[in-house]
Amino acid sequence: MGTHLTKAVIPAAGLGTRFLPATKAMPKEMLPVVDKPAIQYVVEEAVDAGLNDVLVVTGRNKAAIENHFDRVTELESTLEQKGKGDMLRVVNESTALAEMHYVRQGDPLGLGHAVLRAKMHVGHQPFAVLLGDDIIDARDPLLSRMLEVQEARSATVIALMEVDPSMTHLYGVASVEATDEDDLVRVTGLVEKPEQGTSPSNLAVIGRYVLQPEVFEILENTPPGKGGEIQLTDALLTLADDVSIAGGVYGVVFGGRRYDTGDKLDYIKAIVQLAAERDDLGPELRPWLKGFVAGL
Repeated sequence: MGTHLTKAVIPAAGLGTRFLPATKAMPKEMLPVVDKPAIQYVVEEAVDAGLNDVLVVTGRNKAAIENHFDRVTELESTLEQKGKGDMLRVVNESTALAEMHYVRQGDPLGLGHAVLRAKMHVGHQPFAVLLGDDIIDARDPLLSRMLEVQEARSATVIALMEVDPSMTHLYGVASVEATDEDDLVRVTGLVEKPEQGTSPSNLAVIGRYVLQPEVFEILENTPPGKGGEIQLTDALLTLADDVSIAGGVYGVVFGGRRYDTGDKLDYIKAIVQLAAERDDLGPELRPWLKGFVAGL
């Protein structure tokens, strides 16, 4: 049986170049998705799955992330004095979400390098990695299912999602074998952003991982790969190739709602989707959207 997990790692050291100039002075993880920064959705997902110890791997100009999850006593006092209890509750929610920790990546040398920066904090236990570009709808639990698989199989678990074959060159893509569970496959190979027409499947790796601690030693010995960066995909391939290292790699095939905030268009779509489904915004937004689209 696997070890009970308590720790989640959120890499957040990227430069956010696709959202310039908005991210010139503000971390991309702090861009609002409706009325919460993207990273708060990710921390909430970790906490909902029982992971209350969260390490954020940051870089330069990322202080706003730490400030967001810290107390702001002046703001709290002002809201309390003015009787704005609902606003005060919302502010306090982000402060009390989890036990938050931070470490700097230094140079942005790839996702694998960012994960490696968590070694001292994680120690010798399995841990989850959640990427901030992917927001998973709270109504479609993914991480809790991955933790369940890790505990049962004592293996690394990654999240997979079917994508259109024309889009596989944008993802890491898995070769898989079926298991006795409908939503679970055994990963036999991984390719990072394969050339068009060479993808082994249409099962793309999305931004959720539950990793065995052996991944750290592998990453320490992984040379730079695609883009001159240390790729987590390369380390996962090593684990998949040799099940004796740490039990192999399994993939949970996710069919739920996922909001990709990694580029401008998908970011806008995510905001519209989430806002349209909210009780406080949807009733007015949905008719407006219909009228707006009809007038195009």
